[in-house]
Amino acid sequence: MNPKSLALSAFLALTTAALSQTTTPITPWTVADVYKAAANVGGTLNGAEWTPDSRRLTFLASDNQFGGEPGDLMAYDTATGQTYVLIPHTKLTALLSSPSNEKDKDHRARYGAPSYIWGPDSKHLLFDTDGQLTVVDEKNGTGVHVATSGAGSGDDPQFSPDGHYLAYIRSHNLYLAALHGGSETALTNTGNDKVLNGEVDWVYLEELDVRSNYFWSPDSKRVAYLQTNEEEVPAYPLIDFIPTHATIDAQRYPQAGDVNPTVRVGVTAPKNSKTVWLNIPLSAKNDYIPRFGWADANTVWVQLLKRDHKHKELWLADASNGSAHKILSETDEKFFDEHYDVKFLLPQSQFIWSSWRDGHTHLYLYSFDPHGNAEARLVAQLTAGDFEVAGVSGINATQQRVFYTSNEGSPLEEHLWSVGLDGRNKRQLSTEPGVQGADFSNDGENYVEFSSSYTEPPSAQVCTGAGKCKPLTHGTMPRGHFFTAPVPIEGKASDGTTLYAQLLVPDTKTNASVPLIVNPYGGPHAQTVRNAWNGANELFDQMLVERGFAVLHADNRGMGGRGAKFAYAAYRNFGPVQFEDQIAVLDQVLKQYPQLDAKRLSWWGWSWGGSFTLYAMTHSDRFKTGIAVAPVTDWRNYDSIYTERYMGTPSENPDGYKEDSVVNYAADLRGRLLIAQGTGDDNVHMANSIQFIQALIAADKPYDLQLYPRKTHSISGREARTHLFERILAQFETYLK
Repeated sequence: MNPKSLALSAFLALTTAALSQTTTPITPWTVADVYKAAANVGGTLNGAEWTPDSRRLTFLASDNQFGGEPGDLMAYDTATGQTYVLIPHTKLTALLSSPSNEKDKDHRARYGAPSYIWGPDSKHLLFDTDGQLTVVDEKNGTGVHVATSGAGSGDDPQFSPDGHYLAYIRSHNLYLAALHGGSETALTNTGNDKVLNGEVDWVYLEELDVRSNYFWSPDSKRVAYLQTNEEEVPAYPLIDFIPTHATIDAQRYPQAGDVNPTVRVGVTAPKNSKTVWLNIPLSAKNDYIPRFGWADANTVWVQLLKRDHKHKELWLADASNGSAHKILSETDEKFFDEHYDVKFLLPQSQFIWSSWRDGHTHLYLYSFDPHGNAEARLVAQLTAGDFEVAGVSGINATQQRVFYTSNEGSPLEEHLWSVGLDGRNKRQLSTEPGVQGADFSNDGENYVEFSSSYTEPPSAQVCTGAGKCKPLTHGTMPRGHFFTAPVPIEGKASDGTTLYAQLLVPDTKTNASVPLIVNPYGGPHAQTVRNAWNGANELFDQMLVERGFAVLHADNRGMGGRGAKFAYAAYRNFGPVQFEDQIAVLDQVLKQYPQLDAKRLSWWGWSWGGSFTLYAMTHSDRFKTGIAVAPVTDWRNYDSIYTERYMGTPSENPDGYKEDSVVNYAADLRGRLLIAQGTGDDNVHMANSIQFIQALIAADKPYDLQLYPRKTHSISGREARTHLFERILAQFETYLK
């Protein structure tokens, strides 16, 4: 038996053993129970942050932990191993406001905005609540407001390394506030609704995973920032229909083939706000700058990605005069995956580069001359093998070791590893089944490890670099409710590629046939079939099984976690290959489980998965009903960075856009369709659903529609989610049973 099969067998054995211990009386699931149970499993470590001096780990208590109460700011001391209340929630509540804007709340949740950041002295914290910046003294819990709330509020705050200044974005410009007396200073003054100085625009935030567009130099004397000009980018109207007089938010959103924002990197200083622009050559096609930062106190590094997603470069620039030279370039035959992070090792003049040049995403160590014009020199390939490195978690400069997560051993799991900066002495630090991640202290000596599996809710423990750990939190499986183990499935694609899936099937004691719900995502980069806790979605599956439905999740070619060749299937292909793989797994499952009713099939999904639902129901007559949440119906509607990475531009690939856009096949819809959409969705705009509905009307096709006013792509919040999933359940009950 190969290692992957062993991992699957171990996963199933552990699952069965865990479930056999339950003796609590069973209460039938409801949708409300699902969200209540998902919120109460515990185990998460909210707002976990290391102090800059690496001595403490702080987090916000989610329940009555360690003598604290929900909302208390807790601290774990690495020297004593003790956990205590640092600032009680009563003081924090009195000081801080809560985000009230629906889009702001959604973006903070989706993009992982920190709840607070530590000052360099490890004694003061800064809280950002809807743009109101408050610096809090940990000793006495007193706070000072730095930027006011409302119009002109602060955003993306950052302390200078020496702790003298706080930088933030206000009205699309960079500002400084002196923390020890002195007035506020504007570092830039050219920002407006179309020109963003240091501010992250929507498409960079969503598709390049950019969290900040300005950075302090190590000596606190200068700030490098990205200027984004959206003047020629088309605006999409996001309408709020709730007020008596509807309001419009004009979102700058480049669709496939549109003009992209033009960008450039500048350097400015607190004592001299004149900007020095770096001479990085961007083409007229609006190339991208996914990452940049400081290589040393005088040198800025800039990563350049060409708009075709096939050429990536690394440049060094003199911060004083802007002169620049290229030190690394890389080309891919189809597209680069979404790994853009570069880790510079200061002051060693080295950096760690991520690449799948050998077919899998691995780490490479380079050295460079910050004062010369020579290209960077490859020192060592740090990782190699038939697995994917998810990312660098931390670096210990003293021990000369890098810590990273990868799926070595099984594509269904992810573990923490370390390796020397010479590529030797690789060690696996996490060993429990499931998916692990880690957040390291600045010195790389300690880390907090996050872990979960399909039957183990999230847990967190504090560990040393040697792997000695102390548990902090551990989630608890919901008691008193039905829970069944997923059956791991290994299917085969037409080319022989192994396809992983999970099947949840009721334990039928009669000859009654079982309706089957297919619930894939299917889109690039993502991976849904993993041995990881999936929160409310996982418990919703349990409710479906309890009510007599079987549920199938499968990952197809074109998705992530399996290397370049597996991902390349999505190149100029947003439908046919993915659908072929899903049908292949489905047919193999139906053959293996005769109790499943091949005449009572359903398909549902969200976002790319929602588009996939529409593709399935317009390219097959096998599905009695389907649900598409926030679907892209015409790929010309979606943003430039994501869509062009795989599909090219509409002018380059007109046939592909026509064939893979489901709006063109609305007349072929079979089965009863439910479309769900947030009217405030700034990711997949409501225009997608409206255009598809218009095509359905023209073809005289019936459909069901559920709108969620003001809600964005996540349709977040317990009330909205409960309503949505009750509506989804009703669709299955009505048309599948």
